[in-house]
Amino acid sequence: IEKNRYILTIKDTIWEVDEFLGENSGLVIAEVELLSENDNFSKPNWIGKEVSHDYRYLNSSLVKNPFKQWK
Repeated sequence: IEKNRYILTIKDTIWEVDEFLGENSGLVIAEVELLSENDNFSKPNWIGKEVSHDYRYLNSSLVKNPFKQWK
């Protein structure tokens, strides 16, 4: 997996943003770690859909089925 990782702090919340390269170019995933699933945080307007439970976005899946091959 080739990617650039950016660490952003937005309103006291730390986000890890991965910009994928190569066969996964075009895919950007943002992740936030919370102490509890009930923690409140501000979601920036550039955040899209929730994909935490979608196995396709796991690095191990992206190696086998790159983003550029999705239809």
